[in-house]
Amino acid sequence: MSELRPRIEAREIHAGYGRAQVLRGASVDAAGGEIVALLGPNGAGKSTLLRVVAGLLRPARGSVLLDGLPIGQSPPWEIAARGLVMVPEGGRAFGPLSVRENLDLGAFLPRAHARAKETFREVFALFPILETRQRGRAEDLSGGERQMLAIGRGLMARPRVLCLDDPFLGLGREVADKVGDAIRAVAARGVAVLLAGQHVRRLLGLAHRGYLLDEGRVALEGSGPALSNDPRLARALLDVARDLA
Repeated sequence: MSELRPRIEAREIHAGYGRAQVLRGASVDAAGGEIVALLGPNGAGKSTLLRVVAGLLRPARGSVLLDGLPIGQSPPWEIAARGLVMVPEGGRAFGPLSVRENLDLGAFLPRAHARAKETFREVFALFPILETRQRGRAEDLSGGERQMLAIGRGLMARPRVLCLDDPFLGLGREVADKVGDAIRAVAARGVAVLLAGQHVRRLLGLAHRGYLLDEGRVALEGSGPALSNDPRLARALLDVARDLA
């Protein structure tokens, strides 16, 4: 457990889709200034857990707490208003709109809108290419640039908790390094970062702590370095073991 005060806690979460149960009592937490990785094979429940935390999927059982207050039954917009933002897999963007218009959509909450100018500067400092391309259409960006845009749009909401689903999907090494540096910078400002994905080595290189999910439960947890060297992780992730090499 981190010594920092937890900002987001998911306790004994049971959830799924229809009759298909995905999560079977998973518990995780992330604190301000921390990067916490969710690892596991396909179907282990990583994305489902992020969706529960962000209010996009209601748990059948269990609780989600933000700063100690329950949010598990709250609508997504209310959770976002309380400071929790999720960036989904795939670097989604509103193609016909400009890069700047896409970013501006992230500042839809009154608190964020009031500080939009300041946040634009912060986002452009993290991702200078977005400033260069801000007048161009989002659909003309490369895959890596769209991922930067998606993260930047999430940051425009000025989150205290940021959930990232597979932020390195399809990215080359150079772009992935830039995204990783930005994630570190965001956490350094006191934001709790909860991220999931298949890029095990890269995620653990970023994370202060991590959780291995297997069949909807937490099978292993520990610091990033400890998990990187734990043979149980490699055995559990045979389909992505190359990332640990």
